[in-house]
Amino acid sequence: MSTSEVSLSRRQFIVGSSVLVIGAYLPGKGAQAKSGVNNEAAFVPNAFVQIGEDGIVTVLSKHSEIGQGVYTGMATLVAEELDADWSQMRVVAAPVDTAVYKNLAFGFQGTGGSSSVANAYQQMRSMGAMARAMLVQAAAKEWQVPAQQISVKQGRISHAASGREAGFGEFAAQAARLSAPDPATLTLKDPANFTLIGKQTGMHRVDSLGKTNGTAQFSEDIHEPDMLTVTLAKSPRFGGKVRSFDATQALAVPGVVAVKQVDTGVAVYAKGTWAAIQGRNKLKVEWDDSQAEMRSTEQIFTEFREVAQKTGVTAKTVGTPDDAFKNADKVIEAEYSFPYVAHAPMEPLGGYLFWDGNTVKARYGCQIQTLDHKQLCDLFQLPPEKVEIETIMAGGSFGRRIDLGNPALGPDLAADMAAAAKGIGPGHGIKVVWTREDDLRNGWYRPMILHRLRGAIRGGKVVAWTDTIVGHSWTRNSAMDALVVNGVDLMMVEGASEIPYTFEHFRCDAHIVPGKVPTTSLRSVASTHTGHAVESFIDQLLHESGQDPVEGRLALMGNAPREAGVLRAVAKAANWQGPGVIEGRARGVGVAKAFGTYVAQIAEVSLGEGGVPRVHKVWCAVDCGIVVNPDVVRAQIEGGIGYGLGIALHGNISLKDGIVEQSNFHNYRPLRIDEMPQIEVIIVASGEVPTGVGELGVPVIAPAVGNALAQLGLPRSSLSLPLQRPSV
Repeated sequence: MSTSEVSLSRRQFIVGSSVLVIGAYLPGKGAQAKSGVNNEAAFVPNAFVQIGEDGIVTVLSKHSEIGQGVYTGMATLVAEELDADWSQMRVVAAPVDTAVYKNLAFGFQGTGGSSSVANAYQQMRSMGAMARAMLVQAAAKEWQVPAQQISVKQGRISHAASGREAGFGEFAAQAARLSAPDPATLTLKDPANFTLIGKQTGMHRVDSLGKTNGTAQFSEDIHEPDMLTVTLAKSPRFGGKVRSFDATQALAVPGVVAVKQVDTGVAVYAKGTWAAIQGRNKLKVEWDDSQAEMRSTEQIFTEFREVAQKTGVTAKTVGTPDDAFKNADKVIEAEYSFPYVAHAPMEPLGGYLFWDGNTVKARYGCQIQTLDHKQLCDLFQLPPEKVEIETIMAGGSFGRRIDLGNPALGPDLAADMAAAAKGIGPGHGIKVVWTREDDLRNGWYRPMILHRLRGAIRGGKVVAWTDTIVGHSWTRNSAMDALVVNGVDLMMVEGASEIPYTFEHFRCDAHIVPGKVPTTSLRSVASTHTGHAVESFIDQLLHESGQDPVEGRLALMGNAPREAGVLRAVAKAANWQGPGVIEGRARGVGVAKAFGTYVAQIAEVSLGEGGVPRVHKVWCAVDCGIVVNPDVVRAQIEGGIGYGLGIALHGNISLKDGIVEQSNFHNYRPLRIDEMPQIEVIIVASGEVPTGVGELGVPVIAPAVGNALAQLGLPRSSLSLPLQRPSV
């Protein structure tokens, strides 16, 4: 999609800033807006940038801020081409409008796949350049000088020959009356002239102040007049239904005003969160488990192992791997199993919705606006113009806030809000609250997955590789069904069908096994398991063939120069001298490509008391093309390593007779402060287009740690995840 398709669309929208609320209409090739506050003018050069008479530049972000720093990224791209001062920049969430605000990588409005900066890089820079050009044009007209003689620097417009200077706000009204330039005529900066992009300038994140002083609003901060807080009782087994319930004791709890059976369970309506939770605790519900999942984890893995004995649907094949195994000197086999994993964001799900019988207005940390909007339209049987979503900040996601609206696997937040609103009737504002226990016991999880790998060694070299993957598909029969191509779930084989190593014979195949447990993507999606399986197995094959983990990998990377680049960079930073154990510590290696970004890690590990792994330091080299905000890149890599390490050591959602055994952080442990290793991030300089980093710390921390543990004597057969079972 070209810039002009979104910047000059004819539409109305309402957006907020810290200074004023603007109702803007973009008439064809021009842009004019009048504020609803004190009749002040606001310059709206396009649907992404607004500049008020106070000089404040407000960027409308089509991407949700869920802690990853995307608001700062969007502001940086605009400010760079606008030549704004950083103190002028503000960011608010864009309204739901897929035609204008769609993610150019996905085709719908939403955030995910480490795609935000990558897909917005040119677009948002063009938005800033357009705003700058119109301000300059306005100044040139007012001062009666050629536009070419006007310069802009740090939010000031100046004409050196006459000594005149002004801020953006002084020309906002005039610029608003001009025709917007054709984006094709705009010249973006040469990267050599960047002053913000890629610079260590000490810029604060644009969302830091609000999060520090408490003015940033999250779902739990919403308190509207006469609002009802709602908790929902759901079956402890996936697929279970309400048979009957007794609300007598729940209704006796002070503050509880109603209990209703709704489409997604039994809803308790109260005047506050505490009353809603206590009322739910007093409910007596009898569940119908006739269609529910009744198996335990090991029973599901047993099914997976049986299925894995046969070749699945082929994702990629090279040569004749079956023949190569027959002629091998040695055949190595390995199995890696991956349990369900909860996303466990620090802020559980929650959201506010008001339905008046004719329109719906929802406010919450929405991640995929197009899908949620459609789901709410369908649930209320309303046209799109009657349904509004106001996106606010969210306290983490890691994939949890991607609501696929898959009725076959049960409801999620949007359906809960709709069910609660319809259950009590129109005219009531309701806030649905999920507790931590709800999220861990009734959430959506990373699918259970099993990898069966085989490698053939002949003449001291690895000549053949096969990987059979078995697991649940979170894309099939969902809004992401297009990702199942010719029977292969691309989100199951990503990172396994295309690996950085070249073999004469290769095959990756997969089996989709239906399940009743709701599953969705986890941070780094398929790479959360394929990265571990591939990097653990290549390490084992190199060990069996007597090769160094770094040099052996490099020898197989003839067709993967950027993977080789990050591996060399991380080996240099860590002063790699082999995998041997020194003073009780060993080092392990991992390399991966995901979402167009390349990472390599080396982890230094020891075994502590009771054989518990202790990760002392992690070196990580990342090649993500042009870097927009280096500090955000480092923060995301560091956070990803911590998140991935927590999953590697402790992540495990287990079923017993169909019921999730974990309930809170006491038995579903995140990584704790004293377990966080020292991290050194090496950003590899690159002139390639930007790619994402939000998920790239995750894929290879587990295999890097596991490969170090193998050097410390742990059997490689025990290196499935989690590497350490949680203490209960």
